[in-house]
Amino acid sequence: MLAFDFPWAFAALPLPLLVWWLLPPHREVSRAVRIPFFEEAAHAAGLTPAPGAVVIKSNWAQKILTPFAWGLLVTAAANPQWIEPPIERVESARDLMLAIDLSQSMEARDFVDAGGHRVDRLTAVKQVVGEFISRRKGDRIGLIVFGQAAFPQAPLTMDHESVRLLLDEVRIGMAGPQTSIGDAIGVAIKMTEHSKTKERLLVLLTDGNDTASKLPPHKAAEIAKQRGITIHTIGIGDPRAQGEQRVDLSALKRIAEATGGRSFRGEDRHGLEGIYHTIDDTTPEKVTRSIYRPKRALYYYPLGTAILLVLGYHLVMMFLTWVQIPNNKHQASTGIEISNSKHEVPTRRQIANHKTQAPMWRGQVSNHKQQTPTWLKSQITKHKHQHDGKAGL
Repeated sequence: MLAFDFPWAFAALPLPLLVWWLLPPHREVSRAVRIPFFEEAAHAAGLTPAPGAVVIKSNWAQKILTPFAWGLLVTAAANPQWIEPPIERVESARDLMLAIDLSQSMEARDFVDAGGHRVDRLTAVKQVVGEFISRRKGDRIGLIVFGQAAFPQAPLTMDHESVRLLLDEVRIGMAGPQTSIGDAIGVAIKMTEHSKTKERLLVLLTDGNDTASKLPPHKAAEIAKQRGITIHTIGIGDPRAQGEQRVDLSALKRIAEATGGRSFRGEDRHGLEGIYHTIDDTTPEKVTRSIYRPKRALYYYPLGTAILLVLGYHLVMMFLTWVQIPNNKHQASTGIEISNSKHEVPTRRQIANHKTQAPMWRGQVSNHKQQTPTWLKSQITKHKHQHDGKAGL
């Protein structure tokens, strides 16, 4: 769609007409050469003198190009733009981080997949979390894995397919055999340190208790709360187990409550699916939509066209003038000729070519008769004889 950024500029279109109508025409006054025998010469040639003036006449090309070029300049000043179709931009209003435990206890085959086959805990978690990622279309999702150490597996991104591919690549024990829940929360804090999103959510899944963190989980939860991060915890291990195999549900609950989140217990695959659906319901998709219409400037088209037209006209006129100058010089070099049929009056150039020195006032005509050109004497004598003949009759 064509639009103008400054449509009021078209009010300048009638400006040249107003100038032509209101302002007086430009006049130039220049000195002229006076000769004492001008009246005799004009009378001999049978011409009537008229007030002299140099009038620069316009041609048809000027009359067409001038208003057209002015219209192009005004159009360029109005800044024409081509507005492209609207583009809807969707921005995430939430950062969602998924922290998954990769400790050695995740090898326990106490889960059943969708086909009814027994699988280890990590395989079941990857299936459920993968489906959860596919449903969160409007969130920026990041993936954190932790064991004895914690590190980001996928940065916060809207490319959910890449997050799912990186999720499929995780393996049990790749982060160490122990569990560091506090360090995983610390990584989540670090990942959202420069994020401009106000709502930040961490879903932490583990099947054990914290045994290797450098940052205590309760301290990490306090820092997360200060940074505006809500933590939901999911425990899938056996709370009755001993040592590192026992999931500490009470510690997970304290972490969630400290940040305003919820704590869940997943005993099987169906329970795990229900937990992630509950998270879907409590934290629905949240995005900001903005419509952007790209604009493409077009002012250089009318501006360039006007410049080329004016430049081309002047080049053509210069060429025509250059062609006519040699012809004028050739005519001036042939001498001064007066035709009785056309009654041509001698011009200043003709007089200069014959080096005629004329007195500057009429009182000196008698004293400078010898300076009168021969051709003019013959014309004046002929005119007198004709006058005398008519008087005799």
